[in-house]
Amino acid sequence: MKHRAIGAVLFGVGVLLLALAAGLVFVVAPALTKLPYDLEASTSVAEASNAKFLQISNGTIKVNDGDLRSTVLVNQLKDETAKLGGDLDGKAVVWQVGQTVDRKDNKELVSAYGAKLALDRVSGEALKWQGQWLDDTGQRDTGIQFAGQIYKFPFHTEKRDYKIFDRDLRQVRDAKFAGTETIKGIETYRFEQVITDEQLTLDATRLTPLLATFAPGATDAKLVYSNQRTVWVDPVTGSYIKVREVQKKVLTPNLGTPTTLLDADFSYNDATITASANRAKESRDSLQLLSVYVPVGLAVLGLVLMIGGLLVARQGAVATAGEARHRADPPVPAPVDAPTRHEKPVVDREGGPLSDEIPPASTNWRADDEPTVPTQRPASDESEKH
Repeated sequence: MKHRAIGAVLFGVGVLLLALAAGLVFVVAPALTKLPYDLEASTSVAEASNAKFLQISNGTIKVNDGDLRSTVLVNQLKDETAKLGGDLDGKAVVWQVGQTVDRKDNKELVSAYGAKLALDRVSGEALKWQGQWLDDTGQRDTGIQFAGQIYKFPFHTEKRDYKIFDRDLRQVRDAKFAGTETIKGIETYRFEQVITDEQLTLDATRLTPLLATFAPGATDAKLVYSNQRTVWVDPVTGSYIKVREVQKKVLTPNLGTPTTLLDADFSYNDATITASANRAKESRDSLQLLSVYVPVGLAVLGLVLMIGGLLVARQGAVATAGEARHRADPPVPAPVDAPTRHEKPVVDREGGPLSDEIPPASTNWRADDEPTVPTQRPASDESEKH
């Protein structure tokens, strides 16, 4: 009985471990492949050396040369996320992003923008949301329609082409898969997006001062934009490990000489690449631990306990059956040819032959007050004499 109880306990624990392993695979692991609701703020820094850039300071418009630093700060808005309803409830998170571009020599501000948008928690794509906006001119554009990948790729990124949203164009363009490359110990997927000589839209309030400064006498102009964007992505988490953008903007008036307003090669600095790689490794390790190693270990241990429980219970059942058979077995009969009292030869003793049979002890002797030696029966002739 004791063996059966132990076997049942072992089997039950094994089943519990198998259920826990399944829960990790089908519940916990999928939860880890979604953008969390409590994402910590992150900062990325890209630098451009020997850049040419437009700078407006104290009413003066000028194209300068120097080194630039671009800083992007990403914050998740928990309250805004909690207010999401409809199809976005549970599916999206709200991010607020800000970028500043400064001169490295004197820290003067060159440009800035801010944005608020909703991202799909799994794919990282921008979703249509009425609360989104973009401000890169000093005035919020609430009619902006974010789409595609912007600050993140999907969990389990594939080796295929994706669409990346370009802030200047306010549209998506294809980003083609261009191979793999190991960065800081992580095998990344490299994607390249090439934008060549596309015209940007400028309203009159921005175009007029540029024409007055660089093309006096011109009545109109085109702002031509090019960008060769390369993104190195951790395929497991979809995080950006490294980003490089070679940007160029040229003002081409209908009268006069074109002017380059921006010519810069921005790339994540080493500190940002290292921090991005470390965050990706931590996320990878957590995901692999809870989706592979722990479930496999629990499943193996669970199966071992289940099998052990069955064997222990079976051993107890066999032992119990053996004991029952032992109690029920009849006494073993004596061999047929074994000698018995009836077959023992008559022994001649002093005083004459005994009877043909020695009665059992319980009937062979008289009571205690009689002689201890049995009386011999008289012979037949003596009986007649008496």
